[in-house]
Amino acid sequence: MADLPVPPADLELRLVRYFTVVADELHFGRAADVLRLAQPSLSRQIRRLERQLGARLLDRSPRGTRLTAAGETFLPQARELLRAAARATASARSAAGHGPFTVGYTTNLIVTPAVRELRHRHPDADVRAVHLSWSEPRDALLDHRVDVVAARLVFAPDGLEITPLYVEPRVLLVPLGHRLAGKESVTLDDIAGETLPRFAGVDGGGANPPGHTRLGALVETLEDKLEMVAGDEVVSLAPAGFATNLRQDIVSVPVSDALPVRVVLASRSGERHPLLAAFRAAASRYLLPAR
Repeated sequence: MADLPVPPADLELRLVRYFTVVADELHFGRAADVLRLAQPSLSRQIRRLERQLGARLLDRSPRGTRLTAAGETFLPQARELLRAAARATASARSAAGHGPFTVGYTTNLIVTPAVRELRHRHPDADVRAVHLSWSEPRDALLDHRVDVVAARLVFAPDGLEITPLYVEPRVLLVPLGHRLAGKESVTLDDIAGETLPRFAGVDGGGANPPGHTRLGALVETLEDKLEMVAGDEVVSLAPAGFATNLRQDIVSVPVSDALPVRVVLASRSGERHPLLAAFRAAASRYLLPAR
């Protein structure tokens, strides 16, 4: 290309997004449909981005479209650039109090009373609540999908501000007919030889006892875990709050010596949303252990 490249600081995010869509589709026609652009216009925009970078990103031939070596290198950084821009935008809007205030919560943690109080005290605010799986809180916060999360602390807390709410004892989930199903309580020694599930997206502070190496299949959802327990593939430690909403083919047994689970509010470090302090205060009143 003969044109001199524009300094990288002048990259247009719109063009970067166009490139990522073409890279996903590897077809200019399909990418143009996704972007609701005319195909010739999309081609011109990609060429414009290539001029800004001073490198060809895509090769087109009768056999299709493929990424060049430069395109392969640029693609992950382009995606991170778009994510960073989205986070920066959301952070600025959050600090200014613009846009919705979104509360995340995980299974069997009831945020409704705290959310209701926040809406009552701030009737002009757009307060929303969304359910998250156990592996989502950290990513949901850092990606600005939520502003605060009520969750069990089984994720890495670095980069987050953690407000403790209460601790929750552990129970052991076993299938009906299991040798431990009729016990008043068990200890970790009682399950030393049992197979426990492996968990996705949690750190060592949460799911299984330290040092337990007899692990079964990877579990990514609560429903999958319960299915594996009911099918006698594994037994599993769980917060006591889960015992209030179990399948009829699963029994919960208290574990006398397991470390309790910490239930917390998590938010981004340095978060300045004007509703955050009010929600923390409401949550401290309403998010209480199950009885």
